[in-house]
Amino acid sequence: MDKKLKRNIIQHLGIIAGSILFAIAYSWFLVPYKIAPGGVGGLGQILFHFFNIPIGVSMIIFNVPLFILSFVFLGKRFGLRSLFGMFSTSILADFLSFKNLHNMGIIKDLSPYTFINHGKEIYAMLSPQDIYLSAVTGSVLLGLGLGIIFRFRGSTGGTDIPVAFLKQKTGISIGMGYWVVETIIIMTIGIVFQDLKLIIWGYVNLFITTKLTDLASEGLPYVKGVYIISEKDNEIKEKIYDKIRRGVTLFKAQGGYTGNEFNILFCAMNRRQVAMMRDIVKDIDPKAFVLLTDVNDVMGYGFRSRNIELTDKDTS
Repeated sequence: MDKKLKRNIIQHLGIIAGSILFAIAYSWFLVPYKIAPGGVGGLGQILFHFFNIPIGVSMIIFNVPLFILSFVFLGKRFGLRSLFGMFSTSILADFLSFKNLHNMGIIKDLSPYTFINHGKEIYAMLSPQDIYLSAVTGSVLLGLGLGIIFRFRGSTGGTDIPVAFLKQKTGISIGMGYWVVETIIIMTIGIVFQDLKLIIWGYVNLFITTKLTDLASEGLPYVKGVYIISEKDNEIKEKIYDKIRRGVTLFKAQGGYTGNEFNILFCAMNRRQVAMMRDIVKDIDPKAFVLLTDVNDVMGYGFRSRNIELTDKDTS
């Protein structure tokens, strides 16, 4: 099979897998209780609860103008994948709803999923008594679904488009981009439904969703940046070369209080190598000053990048 075709097939299957989690999160856990961490799905809830328009159709209504913007500003490929992801998540959100699964005969008895919430009949996985668990579970699934979709260079359309644009132009993480874009939507939902608790829950869910989105799309920050200040910097440097096989960079520095000049060693290494580094430093200079920091991304020999390409550039 052609390499490019195989990659495209895998990417589209990945988008579908993420769309299933996305749809389950909304249809089973979030929509019944008007809970949403922003997003077009959150706006779609307004049409769903006030006009009884299916949540998937509502998302398409809001997505169409945003899809056009993605096609214009983020490139043809991202636009087409946005279209695919948009229809996948929207169709599956309606297809996987409990009422629809019952109508198709997939669920024989709908009563375990039927509840009364504020005088209105709803269909949900968990009862109103477990609304907090429903909110958390839905947010976790939504974050995983979105992260997987982004991982395979797709999008659900909607606010993913300005988020992707922010990431591409500013380099901020996908999760942080959601904080910027979704705040207005969360406020709108709370005002429209006249419920302050929805705003509070929206931010709680947004926090969970963004963290899981970053985790699923970019992976854990597996690299540590290590700064070492020691009078025996040359011995430590040589030992790191010999035992850990990592390059070391020397920074010339000056003590702010003493005015003495000294070297600062800097080295990037994975988490497993940090323990070896600690032993090396302790054995050579127990008084050394060591600073560890998470590294968001590394490009270069010996490391794999966590960056996600969202434009229409071909990687073949």
